[in-house]
Order: sequence, then C-alpha cells, then structure tokens
Amino acid sequence: MKESFFIQQFKNRYIGDDGAVLNICAKNSVIASDSFFENIHFKKEWMKLDEISYKASLVNISDMIVMNSKIDYAVLNVGFPNTLTFAEIKLLAEGFKKAANEYGYKIIGGDTIKSDNISISVTMIGKSRRPVFRKAKIGEFVAFTGNLGSVAKDLKILLRGGNVSKRSKFIKPVLRDKFFYKVSKYITAACDISDGLFKELERISEVSYVNYKFLKKFDKNIGCSGEEYEILFTFPKKNLKIINNIAKITRTPVNIFAVTTRGKYKSICKENHF
Repeated sequence: MKESFFIQQFKNRYIGDDGAVLNICAKNSVIASDSFFENIHFKKEWMKLDEISYKASLVNISDMIVMNSKIDYAVLNVGFPNTLTFAEIKLLAEGFKKAANEYGYKIIGGDTIKSDNISISVTMIGKSRRPVFRKAKIGEFVAFTGNLGSVAKDLKILLRGGNVSKRSKFIKPVLRDKFFYKVSKYITAACDISDGLFKELERISEVSYVNYKFLKKFDKNIGCSGEEYEILFTFPKKNLKIINNIAKITRTPVNIFAVTTRGKYKSICKENHF
C-alpha cells in the first residue's frame, strides 16, 4: 500500500504498468544514472526526507549538466523502511517533485521496494546538441567553479554529531547550469567534482593522457573534498576572455589553477563516502 501511495505522487500520462512509453528522436540522447544510499552518502538524522530526495536528484542533474544535456525525464527506484508514515513518504516525494519543477523534467516512473534503509537510484534522460566529454587536450587551462573544501569540513562536523547550516553544500549542492550551458561551446572537457578535485583530475587524465602543471597548490582538505558538485573543466587559452565574461554575467566564480601537459596524473585521495 505504501509503495503504491508513493508512486501515486507522480501520476502523469507517460507511466505505464511497469514502464514508460517515450518517443525519443534526438540524435544525441543522454542518459545518466546515480545512486544515493543511507549510511553511504548520508545519514537520516542529518537531513529531512525532502532534503534527501532533493539532493539525490541534484547529484544526477549535475551529471547531465556537465555533459551539456537538458533533462526531459527521470525514472526513480526507491527503497524505504515500512516504518515510514504516509506523511513521511509524501515528504520524500516532495523533494523529487521540487527538483523536477525547478529543472523542467518529468518523473515518468520507476519502482519501489521495502528496505531497511532509504536507498535511491535515479536515471535521467535528456538530449544535447553538443555533448561535452572528459577528453582534454595538451596546453589547455584547467579550472573549476566556486570554492572547494567546505563540504569536507561540514561532513566532519556531522560525523562528530554536530549540526551544519541548511545552506551547506553537503545538504544542498550549488549547480552551475546557467554558466555551463553558456560556456559549453568554448570548453573541451568537463566533469562535476563528486569525488574530489584530485580524483576528477585523475579521471580526465586517464581518458585524455594528460598531466597537469599546477599554477596554484591545494592541500588535501581542498583537493580531496568530495560531493562538492562544482564543475571541473579545461579550455583553450584563446577562450579565456569569453569564459571570464560568461563567468561575470552569470556571477560564477572561476578558478584557473593548472595547464594540461603530457603525462599521467594520479590522485592522492582515498575513496569518498563513509
């Protein structure tokens, strides 16, 4: 009964019996999927239920943004304990609906299951006229948006039993969609910083066979801070002026910190989560 009640929160014309019927004709269809599990990505006492489902949506939206994709649909797979009340289940659904309304996509189905803990998997479907990948080139600037390090600090506070502001990026990631959609045609490679700056640099290195000459140095507290969801990107030096202009127009802090070189880069960070 509770599972069907949850599904009823998202009624629309796309949902079938156990699937959804879509007519996708876009040349560059983009699909992204991510999971968000209690005691791995969060603890229930840290966040309200709608904050949990809202963040679970945002981390997937972040993946779509950095591929330069606009989102059309989302499919949810959600496990939750039978101890949740109907009011709590409705609150959990509210976070999913809030994200869908803000970013203009429809939730078209999925599945629910009884679980000891809250477990969420989100699959998003969209399209892109010009997808952006992780393939950087030699001699490019390397930059990230915003500031890094606050999430690691807040996570330590939470793990010690303390409280953090509801404005913490651990609770509510700040996505840079307005900046990225404008800047996408002037950059070469991009990814979001989900597992820390150093780890994402390693991922771009593995795909692109590049190393980095650092113009600025970062300690591990900054370079290994995960779940920041800022954007890491590379771009040709000739595009510096226009990227700075877009950053100014969209009020997006941009930090240029390295240049790509030949070689290979290895992260010094441990795996994130707890």
